[in-house]
Amino acid sequence: MTSATNPSVRTRFFDTKIEFLKGVGPQKAALLNQELSIFTFGDLIQHYPFRHEDRSVFHKLSDLNEQMTAAQVKGRLREFSVIGEGSKKRLVGTFQDGTGFLDLVWFQSISWYEKWLRRGGEYIVYGTPVLYGGKWSITHPEIEVLTPENASAGYWQPIYPLTEKLRKKFLDSKALSKMMRNLLEIAHTHIRETLPAPLVEKYRLVSKAQALWHFHLPQDNRTLHQAQRRLKFEELFYNQFRLIKNKLLHKTEYPGLIFDKTLLVKEFYEQHLPFKLTGAQIRVLHEIHEDLKTGKQMNRLLQGDVGSGKTIVAFITMLFALDNDAQACLMAPTEILTDQHYQGLKKFADLLGVNIAKLTGSTKKKEREVIHRELLNGTLHIIVGTHALIEDAVQFKNLGLCIIDEQHRFGVAQRAKLWAKNKRINPHMLVMTATPIPRTLAMTLYGDLDISAINELPAGRKPIKTVHRFDKNRLQVFGFLKEEIAKGRQVYMVYPLIEESEKMDLKDLMDGYESVARAFPGVPLSIVHGKMRSQDKDFEMGRFVRGETKIMVATTVIEVGVNVPNASVMVIENAERFGLSQLHQLRGRVGRGAEQSYCILMTDYKLSKDTKLRIETMCRTNDGFEIAEVDLQLRGPGDISGTQQSGLVDLLVANLAQDGEILKAARASAEEILTTDPDLLQPVHQPIRSHLENLRKEETNWSRIS
Repeated sequence: MTSATNPSVRTRFFDTKIEFLKGVGPQKAALLNQELSIFTFGDLIQHYPFRHEDRSVFHKLSDLNEQMTAAQVKGRLREFSVIGEGSKKRLVGTFQDGTGFLDLVWFQSISWYEKWLRRGGEYIVYGTPVLYGGKWSITHPEIEVLTPENASAGYWQPIYPLTEKLRKKFLDSKALSKMMRNLLEIAHTHIRETLPAPLVEKYRLVSKAQALWHFHLPQDNRTLHQAQRRLKFEELFYNQFRLIKNKLLHKTEYPGLIFDKTLLVKEFYEQHLPFKLTGAQIRVLHEIHEDLKTGKQMNRLLQGDVGSGKTIVAFITMLFALDNDAQACLMAPTEILTDQHYQGLKKFADLLGVNIAKLTGSTKKKEREVIHRELLNGTLHIIVGTHALIEDAVQFKNLGLCIIDEQHRFGVAQRAKLWAKNKRINPHMLVMTATPIPRTLAMTLYGDLDISAINELPAGRKPIKTVHRFDKNRLQVFGFLKEEIAKGRQVYMVYPLIEESEKMDLKDLMDGYESVARAFPGVPLSIVHGKMRSQDKDFEMGRFVRGETKIMVATTVIEVGVNVPNASVMVIENAERFGLSQLHQLRGRVGRGAEQSYCILMTDYKLSKDTKLRIETMCRTNDGFEIAEVDLQLRGPGDISGTQQSGLVDLLVANLAQDGEILKAARASAEEILTTDPDLLQPVHQPIRSHLENLRKEETNWSRIS
């Protein structure tokens, strides 16, 4: 039996300590352990480059232009000398290749370079060329002696994640490449295939061993692309395989209450529904009801933009539970949001004679006792609350449905506690979010949930008009706000910081509050920020909700929260400091009523390319899903999810912003295999079974590869 087919041999090889690799030794190994957590051969082979530099071409100095982000040249170092004093002290060399001249500049390690460089020596130089005062220069170039071996160029340089300490010890990407070559030369026979042959053939993937070799040591762009494609597919395949396996397990292992009676639902729909549901709401309710009839536990994510009508869908879903002698609960992250849900649902519940109550941290002891008693005897049908709902004292007669709003604000443990409130049979679970999630991200973050999306706004809802204004237009903007307030409307003004920051020239909240007070004499104002006590925050929010104040000056604490149909203008100061999804969430605070609403993005003149794209996107569209896609392209998946979710942090090679097509193919393949051979008994699926067994043992960091 060869090492390629014997797991124990492979494991022993990749568990070998890194110091035993040719060219490493104890000192370098200690640095790699400390700085990059590289302890074994398995750790090193998975320390992937984050980009590759094209060193396949030598440029002539006469061909340099300002569009080049990097250039590689070969020639002679005519002379070099140290000039300047103190922080301006630098080593400057004059480099030529027969077609032109180039200054090479070093501010660091000057004495080392002085000893190492040779006047008249021939070198290869790589770096970013900059034209200054009619002369080309490269600061801190990569430089190596020209030899017959490297004179023909023709390679791609992988660039690895490093630390400053490693660079100072000359453990740079070039040094890591040499180690990687030494490792790959001896690792080849130990690298096993982890994907079934039919998948490799179907998608024309290179082997696992080839992929690792060419990702670390690509010959050209083609071999690099093939290696990346293979490693991305494998990583996403195992990511999706785990999620889909969990999802199928849920559907087979966890029974759910059967909700097939619909008397209350019909009564509400035919007699009390105050408006016509949108096509998207009807579709989502149909998807939910299909789940509730199966006898398996529902585990569904409902995503819909701010104002898309998730609350009414949640209420009708609760009625399915009530129709079948079960209770329902809705958990929200803040008292304000809880109260808003309670007020919104109570008016519908009262029409049907349904008993509904609210439970938060500030609920009085007497009310609490009544709630606890009625939940236990079943006379309380719906409870809306904060995480006060997960306290041990809260017990239900028959909890059949849990709805969690803004689910990213709650941890897995909190959700599990709520889920365990029915000891006999787990309640159905519906998690809601007003943050539209791009499809690729949803597949990875919530691949174990069924996903429903409300992707249209209710009829009669006017799209919010969004405009961009510079600081110099402030008087015009204030004039517009005065007109809106005169019509009886209310205004939000959002600032990014609470206190002045020396590093950032931002209008802080208190400054803003004072200037608004001066500009609007006699207009009652509210102020809300994160450092206030929650009861003070609630008091100020309450005044604004009741219309006692006309302008709410706030930080982003209002991003998820109050519903004030009368508020028609959202002014966002220093809009360049906010992410796209945050801008969209803030904008969603207005446009709740029938009146035309506006969002005004105030910025400085100096805007980066990314900021311009964010502002343009906001002004162009109100579609949260489109905005989420742009946000994913700009920021990457980690930031968007808001929390480091498992399934996302494991991705070492794939990029969800760019690899949507590979993800879809990987997910479809995983689904097909799990549907036809869930226990992986077919011989063709042996590579998957072996790989998963190795992951379970967690013998090495090798498992991180998926």
